[in-house]
Amino acid sequence: MDMSFSASDQAFRDEVRQFLKDRLPARLSEKVRLHQELTKDEIEEWHAVLNEKGWLAGNWPVEFGGAGWTAIQRHIFEEESALAHAPRILPFGIAMLGPVLQKFGSKEQQDHYLPRILNGQDWWCQGYSEPGAGSDLASLKTTAVRDGDHYIVNGQKTWTTLGQHANWIFCLVRTDSTVKAQEGISFLLIDMTTPGITVRPIVLLEGTPEVNEVFFDDVRVPVENLVGKENKGWTYAKYLLTHERTNIAGVGFATAGLAALKRIARAQVANGRPLIENPLFAARLAEVEIDLMAMSTTNLRMLAQAAAGQVPGAESSMLKLKGTQIRQAINDLTRRAVGPWALAFPSEALEGANDDAPPGPTEAAGATRAYLNNRKLSIYGGSNEIQRGIIAKSLLGL
Repeated sequence: MDMSFSASDQAFRDEVRQFLKDRLPARLSEKVRLHQELTKDEIEEWHAVLNEKGWLAGNWPVEFGGAGWTAIQRHIFEEESALAHAPRILPFGIAMLGPVLQKFGSKEQQDHYLPRILNGQDWWCQGYSEPGAGSDLASLKTTAVRDGDHYIVNGQKTWTTLGQHANWIFCLVRTDSTVKAQEGISFLLIDMTTPGITVRPIVLLEGTPEVNEVFFDDVRVPVENLVGKENKGWTYAKYLLTHERTNIAGVGFATAGLAALKRIARAQVANGRPLIENPLFAARLAEVEIDLMAMSTTNLRMLAQAAAGQVPGAESSMLKLKGTQIRQAINDLTRRAVGPWALAFPSEALEGANDDAPPGPTEAAGATRAYLNNRKLSIYGGSNEIQRGIIAKSLLGL
C-alpha cells in the first residue's frame, strides 16, 4: 500500500496554502486561533469564499457542483485549513445531507436542495438524537403519521448543533411502530419555519448556546420531502454516520492543536525554564504526539483504501474513537500549559467583543473554552463506547 504523497498531491498542497494565504481573512483566522465564537455571518462569509473558488464541497462529485477531489486531496485541504486556522466547513449540508441526497434522493430533491446548500440559501441542522435516543438511535420516538399528501410530525430532538441558525432540518422519524425498531424509521427534510416547530437553546459548559432542543407539535411535512423509501431511513442514517465519524477524527484539527500547544509550552515558564523542557510535561506531550502520528498513519491507510475504491467500515469507528481522545488530550495539556490564567475565562474574550486585553496569555480563555466544549467529542456522532462495540463486533467477531 503506497501512502506517500505524489508530486501532484504536493502541488495541490501548495495551491491550497497559497489560496488560504490570499483569501482567508486575517480577522477570521485570528478568531479561530483564539477559539472565539464565530457569528453566523462570519461562517457564511467563509463558505461563500470557498464556493466562489469551487472548493466548498470538495467531497461532492463534479456533476453535483462539487470539486470532485480524491480522498487524499480532501485530507490535504482539511489539514492545511486547520493549520491556517480557517473556519471549519459546517458538515450538516456538505458532509452529511449532501452525500445522502446524491445517493438516495430523487432527481427533484437533488436539483432543488444541492445548489441551495452550496450557495448558502439553506442552513441545515441534524435531527437525530432525542432525550432517550442518543447512541441508541434506533429507539427514537419522534413520529411521522401519513395524512394524505403530508406527514404529521410530533416529538423532540436534542443536541441540535447550531439549530438556532438553521432554516432546514433533516430528521429521522418513526413511521411504523409495529416492526423491528430499525425497520420503521424514515428520513424526512423539514422546513424549520413550519408552524409547530419550537427551538430552545441549551447553554453548554463554556457558556455558549451551541446546541438546541427542537420540538415538533403537529408539524405538517409534504410527502415529497421523504428521502428514499418510507421505513428505509435506517440505511440512510448509517450511510450518513459513516461520513460523520470519519470527519470527527479531526487529524487536521489535532495537528494544528499540537502545533499551538508546543508554541504555548515554549513561551510559558516553569521554575525558570520553558515549560516544554519540563520532563513530566515533555513526556505527556511526546505521548500525545506519538498517538497522533499513529492515527495519521491509520488515516492515510484508509485514504489509500478509499482511493482504491474500498468503502470504510469499522475503520471510521477507530478513527473517531482515537481522534477524539487525542484532541481532548491536547485540549487538556493546553489548558494546563497556561496554568492559573485559564481560570479567569472571560466570556467577552470568546465573543471577540472585549476591547480590554484578557489577563495572562492571549490563548488562555480559548484554551479553557476548547477544553470544556470538546468534552463532547467522545459522545457525539455515536459515543466512544458505541464505537468500541462496533470495532469488537466487526473486526474481532465478539
